[in-house]
Amino acid sequence: MANGSGLNINGPDSLKGALLYLVIGIAIVSYGGYDYVQQTEAVRESVEVDATITEIGIETDSGTSSNMRVNYEPIVEFEYTCDGTEYAGTKIYPADIEQNYDTRSGAESAMEQYEQGEQTVAYVFPDQPGDAFLKDNISNAPLMTIVSGGIFSILSIISAVRKL
Repeated sequence: MANGSGLNINGPDSLKGALLYLVIGIAIVSYGGYDYVQQTEAVRESVEVDATITEIGIETDSGTSSNMRVNYEPIVEFEYTCDGTEYAGTKIYPADIEQNYDTRSGAESAMEQYEQGEQTVAYVFPDQPGDAFLKDNISNAPLMTIVSGGIFSILSIISAVRKL
């Protein structure tokens, strides 16, 4: 990046930059923790509703030109009715952080039990009927976010200590 921005390939150039990175890392950990708690509560308090699978597929994200890693995201769209109101959903797991896979076969295995036009069960948190999900278990995506934010924070602390 440009000189004077406080950022470079080796980390922040100043103590203020290191502290900013630390705040960002803590925010990432906090968001992952919040999402983990929310999905745990959703799984514990959800109720079943009948749903119909309307579309399935896999989206690929090849990242940036500097990161040649490809992520595969399973897409399962479904419709359901809760308390007389019709909704459409796309979440496989209750987490807001989407579960991505490194391989196409991993994404396929996450949605292999679903077929377009098939009747299935979805789960709805009673306080948020428009936010249904298909698998009544916890995704590890928030935990991976916590770990990533934790590593980012630790590296920021190390950088801040070096600046002192």
